[in-house]
Amino acid sequence: MKHMNQPQHEVPLAAWQEFLTEHGAGGVLDGRVTKVLPFGALVDVGSGIHGLLPSTAWSARPEAGSAIQVRIGSLDVDNRRVSLRPA
Repeated sequence: MKHMNQPQHEVPLAAWQEFLTEHGAGGVLDGRVTKVLPFGALVDVGSGIHGLLPSTAWSARPEAGSAIQVRIGSLDVDNRRVSLRPA
C-alpha cells in the first residue's frame, strides 16, 4: 500500500540512481508542483522523481502546476524519497 506522499508510480531504479549521482542534499532544483495536500506539496523534480515540500516550510501555499525552486533537504535512499525545502 502506498502512502499519500508517494507518487502513484514506482520510480525505476535506474532513474533513481541517476538522480542520486547528479544531486545531493543541499542541491537546488527547479520543479513543478503536482499536488497540494494538507501536510505538504508533491514536487516533480525531473525524471519521474517527486519530493515532498512540507506545509511547515511554506511561506505561501503553492498551487498545483506552478513552477517552484526547491532545495534537497534529505534523501532516503532505501525508500526512494526526497525531502524538500524552499530554495
